[in-house]
Amino acid sequence: MSEIIKTIAVLGGTGKEGKGLAFRWAKADYKVIIGSRDAEKAQSAAAEITKLLTGKIVDGMDNLSAAKAAAIVVLTVPYSAHKSTLEAVKDALQGKILVDVTVPLVPPKVTRVQMPPAGSAAQEAREILGEGVEVVDAFQSISYEHLLAGDEVPCDVLVTGSSKEARMEVIKLVEAAGLIGWDAGPIENSVVVEGLTSLLIYMNKQYGSTHAGIKITGLNKI
Repeated sequence: MSEIIKTIAVLGGTGKEGKGLAFRWAKADYKVIIGSRDAEKAQSAAAEITKLLTGKIVDGMDNLSAAKAAAIVVLTVPYSAHKSTLEAVKDALQGKILVDVTVPLVPPKVTRVQMPPAGSAAQEAREILGEGVEVVDAFQSISYEHLLAGDEVPCDVLVTGSSKEARMEVIKLVEAAGLIGWDAGPIENSVVVEGLTSLLIYMNKQYGSTHAGIKITGLNKI
């Protein structure tokens, strides 16, 4: 596997979800780059993750530099920064896979499903980036508490996306992070996957939790 294929850039990786995923992939021997609009902030987050690792280093760069350096780019920004971040790195993403972790939450009503005109954040990303980028939706239902703890995560990951080949590549990343991933079909199905996040936020509040998740039953991994 070439160095660039093994490199994952996590844009917006200074947030809790991004740092959790970066930590998991670095542990699995991927080269990980934290991206941020502010390169110094990215470097600070990278140093924080590096301290949790043994013999591995996570790098920090501005978003554009990080996107250029990797074949797989993971977007973990708040929805308010979704469009602007994609537009800023559009050219650097051509010919690559974008894993969109963004959920179209609209504060303060984050417990209500509120989808954008495109249908979902992933479909919006597809419209912005064009046919030259494979867009895959994943990780919306995983709590960062699980990721940074480094323990087994009792939740599954639903993966939708613009092609089956891209979905299979991202399922490899899911498994590298110590999770179980399921091919949940084409990118149009991301409406359901992203909508589950608001439902889980509601259930967390309703039942006094912080890390509700989902588990698929009745299926066997092929």
